Amino acid sequence: MSSATPPSAVPSFRGRIGRDARSGYYAASHRYRLHLSLSCPDCLQIAVTHGLLGLDDTLPLTLLPAVPDAPGGGHRALRPLYEASSHLYPGPAVAPVLSDRWTGRIVSTHTPDILRDMIRHFGGPGPGLHPGDAAEAIAGVGRLCEEDITAAAQRAGQSGAPDPAERDAALATLLGALDALESRLGRQEYVAGDRLTLADVQAWVTLLQLDTVHRHHLDAAAVHRITDHPRLWAYARRLAAHPAFGVHLDLDGIARRHHAHCRGEEAAGAAVQIVDWAAYACREAAEPVRQVG
Repeated sequence: MSSATPPSAVPSFRGRIGRDARSGYYAASHRYRLHLSLSCPDCLQIAVTHGLLGLDDTLPLTLLPAVPDAPGGGHRALRPLYEASSHLYPGPAVAPVLSDRWTGRIVSTHTPDILRDMIRHFGGPGPGLHPGDAAEAIAGVGRLCEEDITAAAQRAGQSGAPDPAERDAALATLLGALDALESRLGRQEYVAGDRLTLADVQAWVTLLQLDTVHRHHLDAAAVHRITDHPRLWAYARRLAAHPAFGVHLDLDGIARRHHAHCRGEEAAGAAVQIVDWAAYACREAAEPVRQVG
């Protein structure tokens, strides 16, 4: 089973937005543009955060097709930006991209930096989505999502693995991570405390991927054990009902991207849907290309 994001999608550009004109890239309304494919987990995190911050009039975005249309998991529409930013750029032109409209070049393709710069420089006053007193908890949830849920789910769903014990260990890791989030939600409203933060965006996208992608490669017994976290999946539904989350659901795009990249076998768990995501999806989100601003 392959991941939703191709292995070649390694961040190549790590520019940062600064606070004033002495920075190479300083914060200015309408200077930058986001290029996102909503079927990509990293892009979806950025799109949801963009919606939570209400940045339609400040930081325009372009939505790309769900399935990359160029070799290596790249997008043809992004090739001019990549080549303008790095002469004869050899790799795939992958999303996400934060571009500088003034220079026609790429600022960053690194999701964590893009998210933090959006929050820090365009998020307005107040504690925002990445408050300092929750930084450690947010980072911890991030590691849990990446290593103990997403990576573990991929290992647990591998077909033809030489050692079944490895799949069992991966499933145990996955279930342990879900138990940890379930426990957190038993004593607080959100996964990193009592207010919505960037950790919730990542956790929600991770749960969405677990149900719409990784579940297809797990057996029915494993999926039933994953389902047995009532607080966690109620939390996923609650966030999906939030306009900044549900409007970005492109279920058809996620399915098409998965089938385009995946070489694994479908298992019995594919028939056991956990959340009715379609009940929260906005049909407009499935448009292949849309520009805002």
